[in-house]
Amino acid sequence: MAKQITDTIVMIRPVAFRMNEQTAVNNFFQEDIALKNAEINTKAQAEFDAFVQKLRGVGVHVIVENDDLRMDTPDSIFPNNWISFHENGDIGLYPMFAENRRRERREEVLIRLENEGFKINNIYDYTPAEDEGFFLEGTGSLLLDRVNHKAYCALSPRADEELLIEFCEDFEYLPVIFTANQTVDGKRVPIYHTNVMMCLAEEFCVICLDSIDDAKEKKNVVQHLKTDGKEIISITEAQMHHFAGNMLQVQGRDKKYLVMSAAAHSSLTENQIAAIEKHCEILSSDLTTIETCGGGSARCMMAEVFLPKA
Repeated sequence: MAKQITDTIVMIRPVAFRMNEQTAVNNFFQEDIALKNAEINTKAQAEFDAFVQKLRGVGVHVIVENDDLRMDTPDSIFPNNWISFHENGDIGLYPMFAENRRRERREEVLIRLENEGFKINNIYDYTPAEDEGFFLEGTGSLLLDRVNHKAYCALSPRADEELLIEFCEDFEYLPVIFTANQTVDGKRVPIYHTNVMMCLAEEFCVICLDSIDDAKEKKNVVQHLKTDGKEIISITEAQMHHFAGNMLQVQGRDKKYLVMSAAAHSSLTENQIAAIEKHCEILSSDLTTIETCGGGSARCMMAEVFLPKA
């Protein structure tokens, strides 16, 4: 039986975190905060370490790999965009929009997992698509229902439809395709990653349905979720901007947790919190620097490991 959630995640500790000028062009969640880069990195490291400690405290197995300073990869803290792990031992490697993010794909991470006793069978490498200007940024773009074999994907400059179809053929998933928008300067523009507007847990889905402007597409997404018995917990666009969509359900020592940032947590209403807590506990941590400079939050920082043990 396929699992939707795991107790093992890979996280990359930042060494030179800063606002990535190469992603800011279509990630409207990034904000320039007036801190020097060194200070930004120190704050990001402190947030990272506290977050890891909380996860380990509830029994999540966190494999921390340090970023490599020589690579100049300001976004390395978000590994879920370049790699995905699957229960049959397969791995996906993904084409990245920002050139300096392509250097994040480091073999050391795979070697580390093998050293930790995990088995890698096949690697599906989609990275050549970068040369053609097509991108699909891992589980940032692909919201995977691993149990029902569906891949929800909001198309954007970083999520190409043909690549999505190719992924679905290789991994035997059914694509659920839509466009999710946000308002920037009075215009509706595509949201850069699916995982900022949607989170899929075992029994429920947190989703910003307001971002799906096309009525047919919205109906289709809702229908898929309902068919699979997922309770839909709707968030507003304002809550999405506090990263309330960027959550991940993980397995702890003896229970499940929905992991999110403190900003996401405090943006939720009492009713939304009650709806989530019917299913699992909430674990939140302050990630303010990482969110404002990086434009990503808790979910983006965790690459879920589903690989079998060797």
